[in-house]
Amino acid sequence: MDIDFSTLTAYQRYKLMASLIVPRPIALVTTVGTNGVVNAAPFSMFAMLGEDPPILMISINRLADGELKDTSVNINQTGEFVVHICDEAMAVKMHRCGERFSADVSELEMVGLTPEPSQAVKPPRIAEAPVAFECCLHEKLETPSREIFIGRIVSLHARAGLIDTDAWRVRLQDFFPVARFGASFYIDTRNRFSLDGSGVQAPHASTNIDEM
Repeated sequence: MDIDFSTLTAYQRYKLMASLIVPRPIALVTTVGTNGVVNAAPFSMFAMLGEDPPILMISINRLADGELKDTSVNINQTGEFVVHICDEAMAVKMHRCGERFSADVSELEMVGLTPEPSQAVKPPRIAEAPVAFECCLHEKLETPSREIFIGRIVSLHARAGLIDTDAWRVRLQDFFPVARFGASFYIDTRNRFSLDGSGVQAPHASTNIDEM
């Protein structure tokens, strides 16, 4: 099957790309509005871009009427945001943060997540999240349908015990993030395998998972 993308609508292209370029990590992003309300919203168009400088990307679509989502408005106004990696324990609450709430309502309060002060930026981190990247806006790109924010990581918060600071490795045996798998489907990371160099897959390998 060959599909000419120029013959498809933007929504048809979105449906295909969002269901084929998977799994995608989920960024649960907190920002603060000029009214002082903390906003939290999940975005799966999210990626690491580099380590020197340490930058990541979130891509946020415009609403149907062309208006910006609260997260975009807040980042444009303050230049600060916090990106959280979500695990299985908070997956349902993360998904609920994607519901439409008015700008004067905090999603954290509505879904039962706990704000904690960040170290270097004004938006709070989420206490339940295993990982939080505090970011300052590094660069912004725009397309007709999206604003793409490149954030420079200025501080990292991780759950106690998750990072071995002697080897600077993540203890992956204790890390169970969830990822987007198209539509409202998500996947976990429990069915893991290692490639030992011979090309042989070793399902559920656990002896060296924290060395990946």
